[in-house]
Amino acid sequence: MNAPVLPRKAGLGASVLALGRLKTGEMNKTEAAYARHLEGLKAAGEVAWYRFEGLKFRLADGCFYTPDFAVLRGDGALEAHEVKGHWSDDARVKIKVAAEMYPLRFLAVRVVAKRNGGGWEVEDF
Repeated sequence: MNAPVLPRKAGLGASVLALGRLKTGEMNKTEAAYARHLEGLKAAGEVAWYRFEGLKFRLADGCFYTPDFAVLRGDGALEAHEVKGHWSDDARVKIKVAAEMYPLRFLAVRVVAKRNGGGWEVEDF
């Protein structure tokens, strides 16, 4: 289900804003929790570097995909990590297309509820 949209105030153009969206560069609570998880992996030497919204992939003219995290693993492999609570069809298509086009590992991670053991569920594309 798509987020409802509201038109901008008169004089600010015909574009619309999605409710519940954060500004570019701002993490939501789940992304912030995953950043803390990456910090733990960095301290353990499993991750050498990561950056929130650190990569942007061109998929077609006027169509881009920006994964939530660019992650450089300790072994030198570069990965794109997408943190999801809920998948939209558009987001799933974009990560699949990016995975076919670019020679990186693309992962989607979802938080597992504490009552179900906690941690992160990982889907590899």
